[in-house]
Amino acid sequence: MLKKMLLAGAMSLAVMGGASACDFENTVPVKSLTAGFEAWKAVTDEMAKCGNFEAELDQEFRTKQPAAFAANPALYQIGGVANGTLVPLLNEGTIRPLDSLVEKHGQNLSPNQLIKIDGQIMAVAMMVNAQHLMYREDILNDLGIEVPKTYDEVLAAAEKIRAAGVVDYPIGGTFQTGWNLGEEFVNMYLGMGGEFYAADNTPTIENEKGVAALEMLKKLTEYMDPEYLVSDSTYVQQQFQQGKIAMANLWASRAGAMDDPNESQVVGKVKMAGAPKAAERAASSLWWDGIVIARNISDEEAEAAFRVAMNGMTPEMVQANNDAAVWLIEGYEAGPLSIGVVETAEAGAVSYPASSQMGLMHTALGNGVADYLTGAKDAETTLKDIAAAYTTSAREAGLIQ
Repeated sequence: MLKKMLLAGAMSLAVMGGASACDFENTVPVKSLTAGFEAWKAVTDEMAKCGNFEAELDQEFRTKQPAAFAANPALYQIGGVANGTLVPLLNEGTIRPLDSLVEKHGQNLSPNQLIKIDGQIMAVAMMVNAQHLMYREDILNDLGIEVPKTYDEVLAAAEKIRAAGVVDYPIGGTFQTGWNLGEEFVNMYLGMGGEFYAADNTPTIENEKGVAALEMLKKLTEYMDPEYLVSDSTYVQQQFQQGKIAMANLWASRAGAMDDPNESQVVGKVKMAGAPKAAERAASSLWWDGIVIARNISDEEAEAAFRVAMNGMTPEMVQANNDAAVWLIEGYEAGPLSIGVVETAEAGAVSYPASSQMGLMHTALGNGVADYLTGAKDAETTLKDIAAAYTTSAREAGLIQ
């Protein structure tokens, strides 16, 4: 499916001009709140050409969006979302169906970009994303290390790299307490073949696969910067760029930054590969990123916002920023920086299981996994306490009777 999505966006283009211009002059003030990585900067910079537009790029967007969109009127007209961050907005009913706007102004969108919930278009995807292995090709070659395919091989490679003393830390990881650490467990547990809750929404993480996931995360931290609990995506990206680490399972949306000569000391040295396998499959999850439009705004604002958004998601923008993301937009040409996402999908990675239940589980994991990593609790107690925290939240939300 991922290959089909990429091919759908990789249609050849006729000769295009340089910097594109907006196809209308926007007279309605429009604001967006999105994540802060390079792809969103590229898209929002293009939106700004329409005028009367203000972009807020913030890695804490997921915690700010629910309240900002619940306000009446909403504080932003456009939201940048992904699989998981769409769910709270859907649950609160703070974003609007886009069918009429797509019919009127979305002629250039492909079917793969239309995210439908209960038959209605609720979001428009612009890219696919996944965490996958990035590695210093020169270091692995110099030390005679094959590109790791499993996490056991990652640990073996890390031991050789540490012994050689060629970087500060063999591994980097997005282990910041909270959402990032929760995502690390989600990926590893999915790779172990685990399931998070049963049909009645009760938790199902207290098992051998849950213990194995925790144990593998702990083993990885032994090769990381000791401050790993404050390490988010930007932290790991900069570790790579500054030549401090040799490997990391990092978001594909960060790949282009490795070859940015304005900020990277390792241009041409960081290569991409599929996420390493855990017990059963690639220990990663597949995501999409895209836009939503607020419900609590006027129809005039909604139409202006949608038109501005469409002007940010153009083939010309992709041509100018091809390597900033694995785009779903017409004109994308898959290259070396996208190979990690493709290999991750081929190795069995599944889509992030976005749902109300998963949102509560992710929060409980993000708050609880650190207790095991720091030695405050053993694995079984850690999983028991996470399950209990999830159960309390799920009962309060009416998900468990």
